[in-house]
Amino acid sequence: MWQDQEASQRILSQRKRLQKILETDEKLARQLADVGAYFELAQEGENVTADLQSALQALRADLDLLETETLLAGEHDHLNAIATIHPGAGGTESQDWAEMLLRMYKRWAERRGFKFTLNDYQGGEEAGLKSATFTIAGDYAYGLLSGESGVHRLVRISPFDANQRRHTSFASVFVSPEIDDTISIEIKPDELRVETYRSTGKGGQHVNTTDSAVRITHLPSGTVVQCQNERSQHRNKEMAMKFLRSKLYELELRKRREAADKLEASKADIDFGSQIRSYVLHPYRLIKDHRTKFEVGDTDRVLDGDLDPFIKSYLHSRRAVPKAG
Repeated sequence: MWQDQEASQRILSQRKRLQKILETDEKLARQLADVGAYFELAQEGENVTADLQSALQALRADLDLLETETLLAGEHDHLNAIATIHPGAGGTESQDWAEMLLRMYKRWAERRGFKFTLNDYQGGEEAGLKSATFTIAGDYAYGLLSGESGVHRLVRISPFDANQRRHTSFASVFVSPEIDDTISIEIKPDELRVETYRSTGKGGQHVNTTDSAVRITHLPSGTVVQCQNERSQHRNKEMAMKFLRSKLYELELRKRREAADKLEASKADIDFGSQIRSYVLHPYRLIKDHRTKFEVGDTDRVLDGDLDPFIKSYLHSRRAVPKAG
């Protein structure tokens, strides 16, 4: 444990997950005992209706979360998630929509008690963003967010149109697991183009006057990653290489999944003709997932980070899809 810090960290991480399972089991046992005690008191004539309803609601909420976790059996589902958002065609409209998605995922992370870190941010000229990369750290973050990869479509009255016309905007989300350095991803130096540039973040302490931001292009795959969150160019390059390894690993996983399961439509390549979810704010209000047909009318709540019903619905549908071969 002392001689191999990386191995010890993996063991401690595994221990933490196992400890959480044991604590969850103990908590459920206590909740069931409490519910049983309330039923006994009710049979004896005690007025415990309010306490019983409260205990049952808490038990139901915990069981819902536990059920979602049982659907996450993938090899890397327990890892942190690295996500990138890009606006589609449409200029300011799509860039503003991409910014709304960024806020949605940040609020989702906060609701879950996960750590949200904005790693790279390229702002739009008038509003919104041109690209953003962020990390969400927490138990099963990647497994929960993996189904968010795809194109997200927004229909609304444009706040940038003086004539108040309805606009349709697109933005793509790409999610990959934050893999550790022990997973072998061969990246040859001569396959990389490394560029430095001046940070153009939102301002404040993250912006400096030196070319500390780093952009790395993996020439064989065309994958581009960048980082400007750190003050040090060396640290930004280190983080960018971490993002690159994660993206290349996820690309390889996608190739394997597509080859093994051609029947699953959600594994199609991301392009602006394959939206996975529509967010309609006008002329009616509805958010619908096109893969699962699950829909919600409370659009404000979803855009404020309440994504768990969509995530759970997708995980259930993924488990139900018959595997090829």
